[in-house]
Amino acid sequence: MNRRKLLMAGSIYTMSLAAPALASAATIGTTNSMSDTAAANPIPPVARVEHKVIHQLGRTRTDDYGWMRDGHWQDVLNDPAKLGADIRTHLEAENAYTQAILLNPTADLRETLVAEMRGRIKEDDETPPAPDGNFAYFRKFREGGQYPIIMRVPIDPITKIPNGPEKIMLDGDAAARGLPFWRLINWEQNESQDFFAYMVDYEGARNCDIRFRIAANGQDLPEKLENTTGELVWAKDNRTCFYVVNDENVRPIKVMRHVVGTDPKTDVMVFHETDAAYFLGLSKSSSGDFVFLVSSASDNNECRYLPLDRPLAAPKLFSRRRAGFEYFPDHHGEHFYFRTNRGGAKDYKIMRTKTSEPALSKWSDYLEYKAGNLINEFILFKNHMARQEMFDALPRIVVRDMASGEEHSIDFAEEAYSLELVGGFEFDTKIVRFIYSSPSTPAETYDYDMQTRERKLLKRQQIPSGHNPSDYVVKRINAEAADGAQVPLTILYKKGTPLDGSAPCHLYGYGSYGIIIDDDFNANILSLVNRGYIHAVAHMRGGMERGYQWYLDGKLRKKQNTFSDYIRCAEVLIEKNYTSATKIVGNGRSAGGLLMGVVANQRPDLFAGIIAGVAFVDMMTTISDATLPLTPPEWTEWGNPITNVEDYDAMAAYSPYDNVATRAYPPIFAQTALSDSQVTYWEPAKWIAKLRATSPNAGPFLLRVNMEAGHGGAPGRFDRLKEVGEYLAFAIWAIGRNTPGPASPPRP
Repeated sequence: MNRRKLLMAGSIYTMSLAAPALASAATIGTTNSMSDTAAANPIPPVARVEHKVIHQLGRTRTDDYGWMRDGHWQDVLNDPAKLGADIRTHLEAENAYTQAILLNPTADLRETLVAEMRGRIKEDDETPPAPDGNFAYFRKFREGGQYPIIMRVPIDPITKIPNGPEKIMLDGDAAARGLPFWRLINWEQNESQDFFAYMVDYEGARNCDIRFRIAANGQDLPEKLENTTGELVWAKDNRTCFYVVNDENVRPIKVMRHVVGTDPKTDVMVFHETDAAYFLGLSKSSSGDFVFLVSSASDNNECRYLPLDRPLAAPKLFSRRRAGFEYFPDHHGEHFYFRTNRGGAKDYKIMRTKTSEPALSKWSDYLEYKAGNLINEFILFKNHMARQEMFDALPRIVVRDMASGEEHSIDFAEEAYSLELVGGFEFDTKIVRFIYSSPSTPAETYDYDMQTRERKLLKRQQIPSGHNPSDYVVKRINAEAADGAQVPLTILYKKGTPLDGSAPCHLYGYGSYGIIIDDDFNANILSLVNRGYIHAVAHMRGGMERGYQWYLDGKLRKKQNTFSDYIRCAEVLIEKNYTSATKIVGNGRSAGGLLMGVVANQRPDLFAGIIAGVAFVDMMTTISDATLPLTPPEWTEWGNPITNVEDYDAMAAYSPYDNVATRAYPPIFAQTALSDSQVTYWEPAKWIAKLRATSPNAGPFLLRVNMEAGHGGAPGRFDRLKEVGEYLAFAIWAIGRNTPGPASPPRP
């Protein structure tokens, strides 16, 4: 179980995307020249055309821009300097064009936006300490610091009161100094707390280095574990650990065993996942007694377990993988517990079996299945179980006494809110930690006594520039789809904002992989809301806001539901006079970028602008290429166009790149990053080139390329504000094109 959520969680909102490096006109090559004369009237880059016809399953499609994929793209992930010169020239031209069209004209606005957002950050902030025996750990930032500092302080193990000086375990600002990219992925202290392992991504490509630090003196040992996922579990001997390594295509494929102080070349492979359709991961039981090796596809998995007091033991299998069967293990006392969909429990139930009888045939129901009551996760403690559920598209936490079976829930009253179960490091405790927020209410961190039911507020997110939740309105409404589905739509606006259709709107959406988009607090979006914008989040099918069936109804050959639901949400916002057509800016990232590409093709008339971050828009090519890191595991999400003609046709019907046509597209702002192994840079680059060539009188079509980062964008917290400032500025700029008078509506 992940007990480090609170310490590692940042305030990275879905809009916090990668900030591409700027290119001056002088650096542009021959793809398209931008002379001083043209600077006042910039000419968009014209990508060369290399016409390629692709034959597949008796179908054909064309790709004019496949040359943008570097033949050595794996090397580029780890060293962007290895990008081919012709591709680099074109991408730099795109950056320069975006600079001229959008960023230069909005420079003052962006500076104002960044200042506003930074003013909402408590720069010397820190998380509440999380106890772990004789110490407590917390994360902090220094004034002006970009990166987290991991701290620990000695405490009384009974009272949890600090009884000694704080100690820096890892100083992110110092570690990142002079490096173009540095992101702390995770860290793990061993049980005796004399060693501290930390995991850092230096490129943004999801390849992490693991180092080991002596806790007493802060010195790093010489060994380094490379090309890892950043996951690590310590054994009980306090010297052995398990970790996962990636292959050359950044697929996690092997669990390795390492002994601190030894040469990593002598590490032993514990398990090798040979099926490219499965990602391999590690988790540690709540009890601390077992490590679980989990091979996962999008609709099934397979788990092995290994006792941490016997790290040399071979892992044992619970139950083999089979289509549609999922189970997620944990351990407590004499039993293994499983969150599983076995027996048709679509929204999951909890089963258990004795540790001496782990075979599937011995499992029995512990919590009976309740349709429509989605169990997201559970954490086990010595005397309690805490689980997070979704019911009627809202979260709740349910606490269960393990001895008596008595249960109670932790309730909240707002129409829409976020509730995150955090846990901690300790198993023998009656305290569970959770974080509550809503679109108008900053995050509140609580320690909850599962026995007495008392809540203790540990921290309320501070907004130094000032924030009054009562100045805002949060609404949850449903948009009824054509087939009757009730699509949740969360709305935030400032009191006094006119609801007569005149307000501009920012509409965010994702809708894939079963991911639930939380209705949490995001200080950055207030820079739009305070300017009179409606901020809305569409919870379309493809997520699991309404349970697992909600996900099934938005994947594979039902994927069009996701796009139609989002379009319907936009229409309902118009029908209810929150906004008007052409006053909506759509925003989505990754698979949400796919959403943006589809709705731009299907309903360009609804939007004043489209923001597509690290956009998965060339899906036919990507999902037809089994060598790409994410492709084989994706076949259960989208379909397999290599072997199945019905899947091919279903995907080809909506694939954004393949459905670009001459249309009145609104302005589109796409973003990508060279070190992105999840959505490769050439997808948005090809898409923008095709949009520009096919609809030269529409747009404009803008591309920002981060020449140094990956899927998660810039790692520094203030650098991220510059990225968000670009997206917010684009939204204001795009709305302003359709609005007489100033580009930015006055504050209400």
